[in-house]
Amino acid sequence: MDFDLSPTARQYLANLQEFMDEHVYPAEPVYAAWRAANDPHVLPPVVEELKAEARRRGLWNLFLPAESGLPVLDYASLAELTGRSPELAPEALNCAAPDTGNMEVLHMFGTEEQKKRWLEPLLAGEIRSGFAMTEPDVASSDATNISTSITRDGDSYVINGRKWWTSGAADARCKIFIVMGRTDPDAPAHRRQSQILVPRDTPGVEIVRHLPVFGYQEQHGHSEVLFHDVRVPASNLIAGEGDGFMIAQARLGPGRIHHCMRAIGMAERALELMCRRAVSRVAFGKPLAEQGVVQQQIAESRMAIEQVRLMVLKTAWLIDNKGVQEARTEIAAIKVLAPRVAFEVIDRAIQVHGGMGVSDDVPLAMMWTQARAMRIFDGPDEVHVRSVARGELKDYPL
Repeated sequence: MDFDLSPTARQYLANLQEFMDEHVYPAEPVYAAWRAANDPHVLPPVVEELKAEARRRGLWNLFLPAESGLPVLDYASLAELTGRSPELAPEALNCAAPDTGNMEVLHMFGTEEQKKRWLEPLLAGEIRSGFAMTEPDVASSDATNISTSITRDGDSYVINGRKWWTSGAADARCKIFIVMGRTDPDAPAHRRQSQILVPRDTPGVEIVRHLPVFGYQEQHGHSEVLFHDVRVPASNLIAGEGDGFMIAQARLGPGRIHHCMRAIGMAERALELMCRRAVSRVAFGKPLAEQGVVQQQIAESRMAIEQVRLMVLKTAWLIDNKGVQEARTEIAAIKVLAPRVAFEVIDRAIQVHGGMGVSDDVPLAMMWTQARAMRIFDGPDEVHVRSVARGELKDYPL
């Protein structure tokens, strides 16, 4: 396996590093101050400025090979770099969830009409979207449980159900939901579900509340949404009836790679902050960097980051060279390992910072909440551990 970046990716990486240093990091306090003084779900103007600069530099839609020409392995290092500023950099490049996954779905499975109406403005960064899959009344880690109904009625489908953790729904720019629901309760377990496009302004769509994550309200939001007799044209169905589970798996595989690389970026920034704090802070007569316990925290962090990065790069290589199905065990493994490592490194960095670590003076507390939440979204750790175990045991029949 060769993990070396292509010449094109190296050019992108240098360009992105300059963009981060000159524009993204300086914008972080501006972004935070604006949100503190305004509605937390309204986009701070500085983000549109960053988007304009990213487009000028050609740093746009890098996640989608059809747009950027980059394989997953090349994009991995770019995604890692954006993870160092998770609230700003991914959206500045139009590479933020859930839009990335939704755009991938429309690119792979959308009709020409669906692509023109929804994919094109998403690729242009003119609108945002939401993904409505998780439900409060069932264990959504098992997608076959999903109970929201999508019922055919003539030339329409009628949708009824209750979703929550619908990413992106709090942002006024969110114009379209991809909703996963049950079209045939009597079909085989993995053929009961379908996915359908529901414009946000469709009658019967009700945004109930925006859910905080450890007290934080993300700008794009995670919302509880009710669908009450929501009627959309039958042409809004994505692919065919019963294809929902297949679409979800196609969507989540590459998306998990993106999340994992961004998690490594968060860990790298946390380690950098930890080291800077260790050499500048004096306790008991000497810098923290000379305290054995702090040295161990730094060393453990570096070793863990390097290990998980290699695992993620291997997974990206497998996707590029063998396909998502051949990499499914590795995808499950990194979805457990990357958030775990990020969480542990960020937690150590908080400890080394002391009281400052849990404040908003450094981005550690915000990153800590994201790393912890990653152990649940896109499937909890336990589901992925189960998948890895099944892959390992398949050659040992009972």
